[in-house]
Amino acid sequence: MKKAFFIIGLYVYLVLNIQTTYSQGKYLTKIGELDSIYSNTLNEQRKFWVQLPQNFNSKRKYPVVYILDGEIHLQTVSVFQNYYSGGFTPEMILIGISNQRNRTRDLTISKITNRQGGAFNQETGGAEKFTKFLKNELIPHIDKKYSTTKYRTLIGHSFGGLFTINTLLYHSELFNNYLAIDPSLDWDNQKLVKAASSIFQNKRFENKSLFISLNGQLHMQRNDITLQNIMEDNSDYTLFGRSNIEFNEVINRTKKNGLKTTWKYYKQDFHGTIAFPSIRDGLISFFRWYQIKDTYKFNTPETPTNELVTIIKDQEKRYFKNFGYKIAPMDEQLLIMSGYLFMDMKQAEKALTFFKFALKYYPTSANVFNAVTDYYLDQKNYPKALENIMKAYEISKSAYHLKRLEEIKIKTE
Repeated sequence: MKKAFFIIGLYVYLVLNIQTTYSQGKYLTKIGELDSIYSNTLNEQRKFWVQLPQNFNSKRKYPVVYILDGEIHLQTVSVFQNYYSGGFTPEMILIGISNQRNRTRDLTISKITNRQGGAFNQETGGAEKFTKFLKNELIPHIDKKYSTTKYRTLIGHSFGGLFTINTLLYHSELFNNYLAIDPSLDWDNQKLVKAASSIFQNKRFENKSLFISLNGQLHMQRNDITLQNIMEDNSDYTLFGRSNIEFNEVINRTKKNGLKTTWKYYKQDFHGTIAFPSIRDGLISFFRWYQIKDTYKFNTPETPTNELVTIIKDQEKRYFKNFGYKIAPMDEQLLIMSGYLFMDMKQAEKALTFFKFALKYYPTSANVFNAVTDYYLDQKNYPKALENIMKAYEISKSAYHLKRLEEIKIKTE
């Protein structure tokens, strides 16, 4: 019995934390399929990369993550998802948008000619136009081509973080989650910082979440500048950090607008390294409600069946409240494996409960009907076993299920 429950704990750990990445050819893995769309708004062809969930099923609908500077950050988000999706975050379609060609133009919110005490000759101020491209062209294209939901996340670093916050303030309907990594809030004499107070006071942000990070290099030339004394320094060297902190202070003064906010300072990281931990912490913060609750009760033999049912149903309600649409509260394979393990422990009631949940949430899965067949064979209920293997075969048309069907049919004669 102890061994059986050890296996349950191990399996739950593996399902919640690891999704295997398989070798492809001579490379260990490939991340993101290159695609592009012609933008009438931008008058150019825009590249992007698409990373589908490992177990992508076109019959299911998935949330979408849009990642600015996709050629850099898509890989990090994909690696994170390989470890955390299924238990900490949902399976999601990842869209890495290329900003390599006109990055400053697309991601900055206003036109400037001077920055940080010198002339600034790059093209700037195209954020609204780029937002129009996302809203009217790229997002509809992705929604049409893939099975998506309207639950979306936006991720941006530096100028991308500036763009992310600008989108939250002025176009909050586009995304549910906004991950602003070390955002350049010093831009144009702190333009967004100054605008934020009025917007946060007069606009509602229910079901919206924001994660902001700040790197540990608060002064380019001095290491004695800390969070405790940075606001006392008025030099251009600390404007970047001070702008970030001031923006967070605005948020703290206007907390009644419904926005869920997490602000985090990464003392050991620089502007160039902060993206990695920010992506991990930001996505986890957005989906705290997604994580399965009270998993230890699934491993405890004495937990009554009705209590496990309550946990799963509460999870279903929580998902609906946050996603805005119905979604299975547990992964298909987790439900099936839980059913098998309870069978091994001779807890037939619990096993059937999990198999019934699997049938409810995954009614077109041949694997589920095959597992339910095993349950009824274990109970020597051959008519019910035959009924379920027939459904598995109707879905899969596989030789394996046909063979099982013929074998079980003999037992019913």
